Amino acid sequence: MNKLVFCLGFSLYAALGCAQEEQKLVFDFASPRQTIHSFGASDCWRVQYIGKNWPLEKRNQIADLLFSSEFDSWGNPKGIGLSMWRFNIGSGSHEAGDNGGVASLWRRTECFLDKEGNWDWDKQEGQRWMLQAARERGVRYSLGFSITAPYFMTKNGMARASERTPYANIREDQFDDYAAFLAEVSTHLKLDYLSPINEPQWEWVGSGQEGMQATNMECSRLIHLLDKELQQRNSVTKVVFGEAADIRYLYRSATDKPERDNQLEEIFSKEGSYSIYGLSSVAPVVSGHSYWSTWPVDTLVQTRKELAEELRKQLPSDYTYWQTEYCPMEQNPDNPRGGGGRDLSMNTALYVARVIHHDLTVANASSWQWWTAFSEWDYKDGLIFIDDGTLANGASRGDEKMIETCKQDGVFRTSKLLWTLGNYSFFIRPGMVRLSSVTNTDNVAGVMASAYADKERKKLVVVLINYSDKVVPLDISFMHLPKEYVSDKFQIYETSSRCDLIYKGNTSSDMLLPARVVVTLVSTQ
Repeated sequence: MNKLVFCLGFSLYAALGCAQEEQKLVFDFASPRQTIHSFGASDCWRVQYIGKNWPLEKRNQIADLLFSSEFDSWGNPKGIGLSMWRFNIGSGSHEAGDNGGVASLWRRTECFLDKEGNWDWDKQEGQRWMLQAARERGVRYSLGFSITAPYFMTKNGMARASERTPYANIREDQFDDYAAFLAEVSTHLKLDYLSPINEPQWEWVGSGQEGMQATNMECSRLIHLLDKELQQRNSVTKVVFGEAADIRYLYRSATDKPERDNQLEEIFSKEGSYSIYGLSSVAPVVSGHSYWSTWPVDTLVQTRKELAEELRKQLPSDYTYWQTEYCPMEQNPDNPRGGGGRDLSMNTALYVARVIHHDLTVANASSWQWWTAFSEWDYKDGLIFIDDGTLANGASRGDEKMIETCKQDGVFRTSKLLWTLGNYSFFIRPGMVRLSSVTNTDNVAGVMASAYADKERKKLVVVLINYSDKVVPLDISFMHLPKEYVSDKFQIYETSSRCDLIYKGNTSSDMLLPARVVVTLVSTQ
């Protein structure tokens, strides 16, 4: 049955009436902000089983949900049209087994290179299948990211650290080999981008997953070596660096992570002590993760203002900011269980939508990337959730039978979060430009709005979030708009408790915005 059946028309909302005063939203075409690069998600770690073992029909359905930019016969998006796919470059913790230091089989990864120096490009089969599926569906960009050096290059022979130290778990004589490994994988897979170090601020001493901390000096050393290796291969891959565990580590000094903070000044700046500025294989991109900076909402706004200001002060204007990893983990009144508890509802979707909005409109992120596309756990880390069909909330500790079953097949469930991300990713395409707002478009407890121009197709896109439980009347207008653009007639696409990114017909620039929704408006002739 088509999902349209489950939705109410906008005319029914109008019948409810509204006591709210009309809110005016004005955007200025003559004052553009950042150019949008992409929206993405990562394949960690479930794709190794889903992409290899699950029935082909299900794999294709899942790939359509993530990557399709087509409409169905009812005018609804078939998927969320991601424009970036993140490929986890494995460390060989799978081959190392229990000695690799990672407890869960789901979080162990294969490696294209073995400890004897032999390459096997048939490894990571499930991930390679999904990468190809993304490309076949028109996903513009691919990014390879490394969480740790291969286990046979590390100091302790494991794919994670075993002592609390700021220094990288890699042998001194293996930095060159690690750089060569990453360059070879990136070139072979034809990856557009390579992120060589993930969250270097955390000490990855637990057995829960792979990980490798690193000082600013070590990060810079590896990137300089990578630059040489990529150039030697005439590789098209560009290095993107940061992946800061908390965006404040990018611009603050004297934090709890000495030698691993203040990265804008020490690593990105031309005058930095460990500068990577000007390396030909390094993209002018700063990346960070939105974890731990989203509550209270004053912190959500202020930290992003500070980041944007420091980027403006310390780096040339051609540098952009990418938010490259997030799922909600802070426990607070708007997210009572923190990361725990699988939630397919609008509560988590709206919480994340507010983060996306502020990353785009305050931090001026040109790319926004979700942590992991899939989750088998009773946790809020996925876009699509998998289980065995009986444990609908996903696995908890002790549910080994379900986890084992899902290696071969299972049930997949979409979330409101998936479709809410689609309100952005499906419609805001690479190359579109965010327009500045003239009026207040940032009520963290009410309506949040952002607008984008597609200058090639002469289209306008407006994304509206209503965090409140009140219907809100809106008046949307644009200043300095070229005559080729239409700004008084829009197609409506809604994600709500009733709708999964559903086409709802047309509306004028005067409209009623339902409660607890995310809506995308696309201008139409």
